[in-house]
Amino acid sequence: MELVETVIEDARWEAFGLEALAECTGRAVLAGLGLPVEGFAISLMGCDDARIAVLNGDFRGKPQPTNVLSWPSEELGADFAGEAPELPEPGAADDPESLGDIAIAWETCAREAEEQGKPMADHVTHLIVHGVLHLLGYDHIEDADAALMETLEVRILASLGVSDPY
Repeated sequence: MELVETVIEDARWEAFGLEALAECTGRAVLAGLGLPVEGFAISLMGCDDARIAVLNGDFRGKPQPTNVLSWPSEELGADFAGEAPELPEPGAADDPESLGDIAIAWETCAREAEEQGKPMADHVTHLIVHGVLHLLGYDHIEDADAALMETLEVRILASLGVSDPY
């Protein structure tokens, strides 16, 4: 059963192989947190900078491109900084619990990967891990929360053969 439903709005993502990368990465995040893949669903949209700028403006009041945005289905944040959020319960295999939606922008991701001297696939993998962790209630506003989230990102990325992005 598919965990990540990928919607391609920019053909460059199709050629890149976003659908397979997103599925593999989403599964790695859930496994890294001890969650079953069965019973959960994530929607991911591969778009361009123009589309993500509109979404960023509509939802965050920042009408400019960004690399990734996420919209959790449920607020799962922890009560105290540095504490892991309570993880969701899976739904049934035929009625999975939606974790939420993620959008990722081609031009910003490509530019960042080039500027950072990273393979595009590694950078996109990191951003998907980051987005899925946001869907699961992790954030990086407080230093203690950022440290927790980055530690998880590094561990999950290592399980995928991607080096520490920090």
